[in-house]
Amino acid sequence: MFLRATTRKKDGKLHRYWSVVENRRVKGARVVQRHVLYLGEINDAQHAAWCKSLEVLEEDTSRKRQMAIFPEDREAPELSCAVVRVKLEGMRLERPRQWGACWLGLELWGWLELDEFWSSRLVRSRKGTEWLDVLKTLTMYRLIDPGSEWRLHRQWYERSAMGDLLAADVSVAQPDTLYRCLDKLLAHKQALFTHLKGRWETLFGARFEVLLYDLTSTYFECDVPEAGLRRFGYSRDKRSDCVQVVIALIVTPQGFPLAYEVMAGNTADCTTLEAFVEKIQVQYGRAERIWVMDRGIPTEAVLEKLRATDPPVRYLVGTPKGRLTALEQAFLAQPWAQVRDRVQVKLLEAQGELYVLAQSEQRVDKERAMRRRALKRLLHRLAELRAQKLKRDALLMKLGAAKKEAGRAYALVDIELPPKHQRARTESFNFKLNRAKLRVVRRREGRYLLRTNLTAHDPGTLWTFYIQLTEVEQAFKELKNDLAIRPIYHQKDSRIEAHIFVAFLAYCLQVTLKAKLRPLAGGLTPRAVLEKFAAVQMLDVHLPTTDERELILTRHTEPDAQLRLLLAHMRLALPAQPPPKIRVPQRDSARARLPV
Repeated sequence: MFLRATTRKKDGKLHRYWSVVENRRVKGARVVQRHVLYLGEINDAQHAAWCKSLEVLEEDTSRKRQMAIFPEDREAPELSCAVVRVKLEGMRLERPRQWGACWLGLELWGWLELDEFWSSRLVRSRKGTEWLDVLKTLTMYRLIDPGSEWRLHRQWYERSAMGDLLAADVSVAQPDTLYRCLDKLLAHKQALFTHLKGRWETLFGARFEVLLYDLTSTYFECDVPEAGLRRFGYSRDKRSDCVQVVIALIVTPQGFPLAYEVMAGNTADCTTLEAFVEKIQVQYGRAERIWVMDRGIPTEAVLEKLRATDPPVRYLVGTPKGRLTALEQAFLAQPWAQVRDRVQVKLLEAQGELYVLAQSEQRVDKERAMRRRALKRLLHRLAELRAQKLKRDALLMKLGAAKKEAGRAYALVDIELPPKHQRARTESFNFKLNRAKLRVVRRREGRYLLRTNLTAHDPGTLWTFYIQLTEVEQAFKELKNDLAIRPIYHQKDSRIEAHIFVAFLAYCLQVTLKAKLRPLAGGLTPRAVLEKFAAVQMLDVHLPTTDERELILTRHTEPDAQLRLLLAHMRLALPAQPPPKIRVPQRDSARARLPV
């Protein structure tokens, strides 16, 4: 790398601008130059009137003064301020660190006015610890490059520009400081929910009349504890070998999270709804909200209680297909109504509820293709097993593996096993497709049954409400993949909940960015934007001076054309570069302290 100067004549004056440039060899023995860092104008004009002085911070006295910077090979004119001559050939680039994504994350933090919320709740400690800076560091780490608190301390903080952006030293990333900050958060969870709801209403006009409710689980790779939240249960992560906790989440159809709860890992889904409805009504009042959830969450007893409240809690819930069998004859007499392109519904009122049978042609195609693939693999595997010479016990084990892989398609095949006490091999094992079951499955593919006490609503609107449950699934996907909420390594229940709390806070920043991008570029994901911003690095440019000191210019790299366009559309402006610093190099200081 080397310095390259470019000159430009502007308003009759000649200016010289400096950049750091790197040579790269390409095909054909050619050499191309890549712009690494723009340094700006180091003022070396020929007349004093053209000189531009810089405000430089002297580290030994922590005061600012005006200095004029000149390269060593240029004569300095008579000036009223101090003149510093730099040795350009001795320039060094040090401490490259990620700056852009950290800066964007703090901008999102500012949009949600989280400084105003936390400043009175996380006050500075008597030892001078800025707990608000520690929380910002934890949240940006979870948003940008998630991992353990130990990794944050050992690697990420030094490789990021959080210290520069917060004007904080490495003390905010000490392990004990991070853990102690986690211990201070949970008391403010409900107040944070209320604050975020108000900000999203102000920023994006968010509405909270329709609430999407669902549950997921996240696991721990640890020894089985004797007590606490960590328990074995139904694992959505396919990790039944690990203890877990259950997370219940409420989001709006636009994806804004309203509240969440952490429960023991063995909590049954059907036991959670009633208590959560009561919490929301206590915190936000008994407004007429519509609760949308999937089958398996409410029981008949819970739905009966929801209908009996004053006013009744309005709900829309998916119904197991087994209930469709009981209502099939009643639905046959009802006509299909077109509510969307390739979507039809039938309505049936029964016992104060409205049942909606929806049929989507796109979902028919999808489910039919999935069933065909599974059935084709199963039949091929069964033919392979029949051709093998296996004893009965070995055959049963292999059939169990095939059943697990085939899923529901396994029920469509009738299998005749060898007699139990006969030493028969697989030649006496037969199978055939059950065409009667297949016809029933084909008739129900792409159909799903909904039930609701919203008898006055348009069926198309009800269908739209239900398919928006994908927003909850997307929230869980982002929490687990983008924000790496799993696996959890904390041992104490309070730390487990605090870890999920920080992940929720980072998710709120991500949702805010998604809502900001939606009208600008609907196909651009928050993760892709963070990666684009992460390309903006910060580094220190060290320029030795002729008087044995060092001029340090801390500079972030210039954004590329795509990022400049994105900044313009998001109406964001990068901050000014930090002021230069001048200091005596440490090696010289150490030499000066040696005894003579």
